[in-house]
Amino acid sequence: MTSLNLEEAAARGGVSADELRHLVALGIVTPGPDDRFTSGDVRRVSMVHSIVAAGIPLDGLGAAMRNGQVSLDFLDAPAFERFSALSGVTFAQLAERAEVPIELLMLIREAAGSAAPLPEDSIRDEELPYAEFIEAQVKAGFRPAAIQQLLRVQGDSMRRMAETESAWWQSEVVMPAVEAGKRPHEIRGVDFGDRMSVLSEQALMGMYHLQQTHAWTTNIIEGLEMTLAAAGLHSRLDHPPAMCFLDITGYTRLTQERGDTAAATLAEQLGRLVQRASVKHGGRQVKWLGDGAMFFFPNPGPGVVAALEMVAGVADAGLPPAHVGLHAGPVIFQEGDYYGQTVNVASRIADYARPGEVVVSQEVVDASGGAEVVFREIGPVELKGVSGPMNLHAASRGG
Repeated sequence: MTSLNLEEAAARGGVSADELRHLVALGIVTPGPDDRFTSGDVRRVSMVHSIVAAGIPLDGLGAAMRNGQVSLDFLDAPAFERFSALSGVTFAQLAERAEVPIELLMLIREAAGSAAPLPEDSIRDEELPYAEFIEAQVKAGFRPAAIQQLLRVQGDSMRRMAETESAWWQSEVVMPAVEAGKRPHEIRGVDFGDRMSVLSEQALMGMYHLQQTHAWTTNIIEGLEMTLAAAGLHSRLDHPPAMCFLDITGYTRLTQERGDTAAATLAEQLGRLVQRASVKHGGRQVKWLGDGAMFFFPNPGPGVVAALEMVAGVADAGLPPAHVGLHAGPVIFQEGDYYGQTVNVASRIADYARPGEVVVSQEVVDASGGAEVVFREIGPVELKGVSGPMNLHAASRGG
């Protein structure tokens, strides 16, 4: 177990020695034999910053702890070891030592959801592994823009996962305990919390590896396509990717009439349905748009089939009718999203489609050979924001 003197514990917790003495006097932190402090004590010191920022007075907290009404003993549990302390190494020192631009290192703190640090601020223990990751990228010649992009996306994705996990724990553990007149550890036990923490982390890494398998496989296939294209054995232009937009007719009116709970239920039902259809045909959902979703399909033909299944599935589920638009062509991938004219045109085609319709561009038709789909020509159509008329087709399942 970590054993620190008062000065060491204060530095690790980000407070002065006098501030730590004040916390001891209030009974918020209690040193052990020989006035030594543990890593759990350091976490209690760090927690005080958040407690004070939330408007809870230290005197009141100390009184509640002395009376046994409140306890911060849970911070000694292994699950809270991830609440990192300050390392004692500043961002400026680490940047100089690792020969890494200090701006990249300081971005770690911002990506984790905290305020931007100063160069003389100490880096946290849990920030050090990411700093090492950045150092390896810089020394390998990676572009700073690419490093920042990955950092931002990872930070935002992890934030969303952590916040969802926190809400899950609040609804399934904390609130039932409060409603039963008990503390959370009394209804579930500290051991349960530690076990769930380990299982959650293992599950998270397992899911990450599964997602890596899909993404890396795509990279491998694209690498093979480029190699074969360079040798004149394959043309990537034969099947450009397709972007697909699905919208729900009358979604805004429905949510206004039935409220936010109905909207959330609808989004959940729709999300499960369209996700299955897109994955089944080699596509993936890029993002949820409130009243619909945006998808990417490496090949347009399967994308049209998936769109038809989505529209039919929405109808079978008794949900408001969906309408879909698809367009094929080059796209730009950045920070987990797709951009470019192909995306914009696909969105405009979806706006044109009527409830229950799947409408596609001529480019999709030309690249959909072999798909069991029938296309009915609609004719040249002027779309808002698109220069010149586009030849559109309505898709349906083949016989």
